[in-house]
Amino acid sequence: MRQSGIILAAMAVVAAGATEARAQSTSGRGALSPRAEITGSIPQGNAVARPAAPTPRRMAQAQPAKEWSGEDGASGHPLMTADAIRRSAANFERCVAGMWPEAARRGVSRESFARFTANLTPDLRIMDLMDAQPEFTKAVWDYLDILVTDARIARGREMLAKHAATFAAVEKAYGVDRYVIAAIWGIESNYGTQGGDRSVLNSTATLACVGRRQGYFKDEFLAALEILHHGDLTPQQMRGSWAGAFGATQFMPTAFKRFAVDFDGDGRRNTVDDIPDIIASTAAKFKKDGWVPGQTWGYEVEVPQGFNFLNADKSRQLTIAQWEHLGVRRPGGKPFPRTSDKAFLLAPGGADGPGFLMLGNFRAIMRYNPSEAYALAIGHFADRLRGGAPFAQEWPRQERVLSRTERYEMQQLLAQRGFYRGEPDGTLGSETRKALRSFQAAAGLPADGFASSGVLERLRGR
Repeated sequence: MRQSGIILAAMAVVAAGATEARAQSTSGRGALSPRAEITGSIPQGNAVARPAAPTPRRMAQAQPAKEWSGEDGASGHPLMTADAIRRSAANFERCVAGMWPEAARRGVSRESFARFTANLTPDLRIMDLMDAQPEFTKAVWDYLDILVTDARIARGREMLAKHAATFAAVEKAYGVDRYVIAAIWGIESNYGTQGGDRSVLNSTATLACVGRRQGYFKDEFLAALEILHHGDLTPQQMRGSWAGAFGATQFMPTAFKRFAVDFDGDGRRNTVDDIPDIIASTAAKFKKDGWVPGQTWGYEVEVPQGFNFLNADKSRQLTIAQWEHLGVRRPGGKPFPRTSDKAFLLAPGGADGPGFLMLGNFRAIMRYNPSEAYALAIGHFADRLRGGAPFAQEWPRQERVLSRTERYEMQQLLAQRGFYRGEPDGTLGSETRKALRSFQAAAGLPADGFASSGVLERLRGR
C-alpha cells in the first residue's frame, strides 16, 4: 500500500521508513480558520496549537503529542531543512486553500471543502517521523518473531472461525486466499485494535504542504476529502498513521478510492469497522494486483552446498523443475505441487539461512507493501493460520545486524573497490546488494548479498 504504507509500532522498530514505503505502494470559503496554528513547537516564538480532543473510542490510547524537534531532516532534502519547514508551515492556510479548485474538479462541494478543512493545522512532528533514520534495524528473523506470534495466530484463527461465512463469500467472489486476508488484517492492525490515532486529513494536508513529498501527498489529501464528501466515512473514523494509512488493513486514501467495496450493501464503503467491507476490500486489492487463485505464495527450500547464489535474484525466474535440477529441495523431501510454476529464489538470511522459492503471489503481497521481509511474514503467517508448521530451518541468529554507520562504511568500501556506483546512504537497497554479491563472488565467498560483519571485515582487508 504502501510505501504505503503503514505498519504497527512493532513493525516500525523492525525497518526504518516502513510507513513511508507503504505510502509509495493518497472550496467554500477556500481558507482555513484564521486562528489555525501549528502543532509542534516551532522555535522563535511561534504559537503552538493544543492537540484535538481524542474521540471516546480512542481516549484510553491517546498520548500527549510530541513536539517537532525544530531540526533539519536527516534526508538532506532542501524542503526538509528547518527553515524550509517553518516557511511552509507559515504558508499552510494558503496552501490548503489553493487546493480548492482541484477538489472541486473531483466533485467535492464548496461546503464540504470548507467544513473539512476549517480546523486543520500543520502537524510538524510528522517531519521528524518522515526523515527518521534509526542507527539500527532488525534482522528478518527478529522481524518474523515480532509479527508472527502464537497470540496473533490464535486470534487470527478465532477471527477466521467467527467470520467464516464472510471469508467464504469473499473467497468465492474474488478468488483470494482467506488466510492471506486474515494475515494482512492481523499484522496491519492486530484485527482492528491498533491502527494509529492521527487525523488522516490533517496528516495528509501537512504532508501536501510541508516537506519533500508534497506532490504525492496532495493526491492523498484530495482523495481523503473525496471520501469524506461522499459520506463513506467520518473524520472520526479516518484516523491512522502519520502518513495517512487508516482502517483495519491500513489503506491509503487513494487505495481506498480504488479498491474499497461495499460488500454488505449498506450504501457505504467502510474499511474501518465494517467486517464484510474490510475483508472484501482487501481481497479486491489483491485480485487487482494479480493474485492467482489456488496458488500459494512460495515454499521454504533447502539450498545445496556450493550453490551459486548469483542465481538468487528476483529477475531470475525458473520453473520449479529447473530449481530442482539445481539441487533446490523442500525440507524433508516434501514434493512441490506443480513443477511447472515459475519462481525466483530468495535468501534473506544469506547462505547460512533458509531459502525460499517465491511464486507470483509473493509479488502480489509485495504490492501491498514493497518489503520482502513484510511479504515473507504475511505468507508465513497465512500458512500458520492454515495449520502449517514453523519454518524447518534455523536462521543464522549468531549474525550481528550492521548499524547504519557500518552499512554506510560498507557502501564506501564497495565504491572504492569499483563494485558500487551509487551514493552511500547507509541503506541496503537492491544496488548495494548487487554490488555486495559481486564483491563476494570476486572474493570466493558465497555471493548471497548478505551484509554480515564478516563481509565488512573482509572489505576492510582484515
